[in-house]
Amino acid sequence: MRITLCAVGRMRKGPEQALVDDYLARLARTGRSVGLGPADIVEVDERRGDAGARLARALPDGARLCVLDERGRALTSRDFAALLAGWRDGGAGRAAFAIGGADGHDDGLVERADSVLSLGPMVWPHMLARVMLAEQLYRAAAILAGTPYHRD
Repeated sequence: MRITLCAVGRMRKGPEQALVDDYLARLARTGRSVGLGPADIVEVDERRGDAGARLARALPDGARLCVLDERGRALTSRDFAALLAGWRDGGAGRAAFAIGGADGHDDGLVERADSVLSLGPMVWPHMLARVMLAEQLYRAAAILAGTPYHRD
């Protein structure tokens, strides 16, 4: 199952970008054996008009949609891995994860989501949310592959 991270805002080169690149490279390697990945990133410029509508248009057709939102469900890493495995095993060829800008997501996007997840009750800058999501995607692949990366 291919994965797309759709995010409002552009990430500049720096430590956050290096971490995202590292975790997505790990996902590509580890996920191959369990049918997850690779992942790509689609960025929507937040400075131009209606970023929410552009984010919705950037989502891949037919993808299972997960919206990251502070009001969403908080999952354990194992539960997140099980969610991805369920989508994969249910025949989903793509999964898309939407990370909103400073004003969050359009209500219509949240309503059409297959899952609304929270990275915790705190609000995170979109750059750190990308890092945390990329790490959890890699961790999910590691859990499904049975590697020792994740410890309960």
